Amino acid sequence: MNRPPGALRARLHEIIFEADTPEGRLFDLLLMVAIVSSVVVVLLESVASVRSQAGPTLRALEWGFTVFFTIEYLLRLATVGRPLRYARSTLGIIDLLAILPSYISLLFPGGQSLLVIRLLRLLRVFRVLKLAEYLRESRTLVLALRASWRKIAVFLLAVMTIVVVVGTLMYVIEGERHGFTSIPISMYWAVVTLTTVGYGDLAPATTLGRALAVVLMLTGYGIIAVPTGIVTAELTRAIGQPISTQACPACGVGGHEADAVYCRQCGSRL
Repeated sequence: MNRPPGALRARLHEIIFEADTPEGRLFDLLLMVAIVSSVVVVLLESVASVRSQAGPTLRALEWGFTVFFTIEYLLRLATVGRPLRYARSTLGIIDLLAILPSYISLLFPGGQSLLVIRLLRLLRVFRVLKLAEYLRESRTLVLALRASWRKIAVFLLAVMTIVVVVGTLMYVIEGERHGFTSIPISMYWAVVTLTTVGYGDLAPATTLGRALAVVLMLTGYGIIAVPTGIVTAELTRAIGQPISTQACPACGVGGHEADAVYCRQCGSRL
């Protein structure tokens, strides 16, 4: 007996997006194996000795995985209620980026190395293995980062102001004879010093320049702690309810609260 198109679509959605059935769980586990295998193929192809011996085989495997992921991506679009919304979602963009480098390599050789971005698709492992606690923690972290981005933006603006001012001062104090050939180069030195990286490719030679460098170094230690404190404060506010593994049938987004009735992104009924 033939299934009606709606029933077939719902069945495919359950297999592709959900991990609550044996078929869905098997599909996702096979997908994980394919993702890891495809990345291993890309890594091996970058080794000259391996490429010289098994280059054609590796390229054939690479295109085989690309065709598989392309079909899977199209099926995801076909089985959600709102394909454009899914395509614009974080996971949808990652799914698209997982296949684009192979096609880009047809025009720009070497682009296939970017296929390692497929590792980002392993984020689905939390849903596949039903690690709801990890889903909750990752959702908490995302919420904290979203809530703190304005504060961090203001902080970065203040840091950039310090970099421009100190870089300009060092350009005036040290000058081209000591390697500070322009304000941008001096700003680069200020960033390296402020972040306590200290490459050592540029160093002040005058007493005044060294004194300014000391002040900037000490300032760097205090600045490093600021974004950490901002995110930590937001994390304490972002602890929410347990997260389920259910995906929205309309847009495919997951990470809903356990008692959610409607999708947190598109508002469709779960």
